[in-house]
Amino acid sequence: MATDGFITDLKRKFQQGDIAVRLVYVNVAVFLVVTVVQIFLTLFNVPSSPWMHFLELPAWMEAFIRQPWSLITYMFMHAGVLHILFNMLWLFWFGRLFLAFFSAKHLRGLYFLGGICGGLLYMLAYNVFPYFQDAVYSSYLLGASASVLAIVVAVGVREPNYPVQFLFIGTVRLKYVALFMVVLDLLFMTSGNAGGHIAHLGGALAGWWFAAGLQSGHDATKWINRVCDWLVGLAHPVKRKPKMKVHYGGRQSDYEYNAQKRQREAEVDRILDKLRKSGYNSLTDDEKKRLFDASKK
Repeated sequence: MATDGFITDLKRKFQQGDIAVRLVYVNVAVFLVVTVVQIFLTLFNVPSSPWMHFLELPAWMEAFIRQPWSLITYMFMHAGVLHILFNMLWLFWFGRLFLAFFSAKHLRGLYFLGGICGGLLYMLAYNVFPYFQDAVYSSYLLGASASVLAIVVAVGVREPNYPVQFLFIGTVRLKYVALFMVVLDLLFMTSGNAGGHIAHLGGALAGWWFAAGLQSGHDATKWINRVCDWLVGLAHPVKRKPKMKVHYGGRQSDYEYNAQKRQREAEVDRILDKLRKSGYNSLTDDEKKRLFDASKK
């Protein structure tokens, strides 16, 4: 049937896509399911807000204690078509750029880290500042914006002078793009979407924390990726194969293997040095491919 072929094609594209594409697929799938459920409930005159709030992040701390999972689920929820469209475009564009300098696991971990930091800062602000005291009990946060801004800022810290092309604007250095978005959120902290702008700032802090920490040898996403790998292992347990007796061909083959490994590592280091000195555009197609292949290992 045509439907079966369509679903099979979607599964294949999801499995073959990189982590940025997979995150876009998950967000779109959640949005479609939530929208269909909302339409179904509306047809029966059943309000959908209580069910939606079950997955959104409440500002009120007592409500959050009753639904702690919302710190994760809120970053996959969106308020409408334009909301998810802009978030997914930015996630796809900057997610692909992120993968040129970091690994796929780093992107996965930073998506969650940015969302978590954004959500925590949102709750903290609404429970600390008197300005929000009338709204704290009825405010909810949703959207992937904090996660996306974490990715943008991380790449901006890693490659501040990377040129980004914008329609009608032209070429802008990445550090100015990230700075503009952060300043904009600071200016709109007391607007109608104050919670969203505060969450963006939390995501930006997470992106800076990750990129700056990684340069000094600390991976802020390491614990998140461990949790993700553990959950994936529970969902898809790997069957252990019986132990086999392996006969090695001798020291000469081991020596050759290690020599080739050192040669590959030296080549990757050379490309990274070139990237740091001259930027991503200075790399040849072959160097970009080698760097991409190394990031997937």
